[in-house]
Amino acid sequence: MIEIGEGAIFIADVHANSNRKEFLNFLDEVKAINPPQLFLMGDIFDFLTYPAKFTIEFYKKEIEALNLLSKNLEVYYLEGNHDFNLKEIFPKVKVFPFSSQPLKVKYKNQIGYLAHGDIFSGFKYNFFHFFLRNKYLLSLLNLIAGKKLPLYYLQKTKNKKICKKAPNFEKIIKQKIDLYDIGLSEVDFIIEGHYHQGLSLKDKCFYFNLKSYGCDKKYYLIKGDKITLI
Repeated sequence: MIEIGEGAIFIADVHANSNRKEFLNFLDEVKAINPPQLFLMGDIFDFLTYPAKFTIEFYKKEIEALNLLSKNLEVYYLEGNHDFNLKEIFPKVKVFPFSSQPLKVKYKNQIGYLAHGDIFSGFKYNFFHFFLRNKYLLSLLNLIAGKKLPLYYLQKTKNKKICKKAPNFEKIIKQKIDLYDIGLSEVDFIIEGHYHQGLSLKDKCFYFNLKSYGCDKKYYLIKGDKITLI
């Protein structure tokens, strides 16, 4: 079980693209702060995957900077629905794919779960993303289409509005918390990204949804005896 150190940094949903380049500045801030750990909670990039070679070239500076940082810092990367098959890209980063989430962790005397946030999304979603993340299919598409498909997608999403309020969010999350099997074991907290809301609630445990860094350049530090994100 991973033990989170006080002062660890969490960031989610940067959605780095040609018009959202602040991730490089963030990595410089992390280097200056020198936290015990860095948790990347998914969708750091608008589209990055190992079989799509063009995406690696597209994010060359960000990849090099993160790989350099990970030589001297514990970095954990929970893959999202926009960034996956990352182990070959970030060799020193501890990468957790969709299939390995939620990730069980400990903070002082508290037990919690971490996830990008798209787990428990239903059969249709899981079925679609099973194929989307398939390395063999992506390799075939890369062979056939080269950079055309990823370039089209990156251009299409660079101006996408990612900052909006999710309707009925509290109701959705309360139902989702049950799927974590909270009642079967003692769990004190859940931290997710994906929804871009930056909201917390207390139900059967403490739940926190991280704000999208791509919206307002917000990242979080863990503090206190009882888990607090600031």
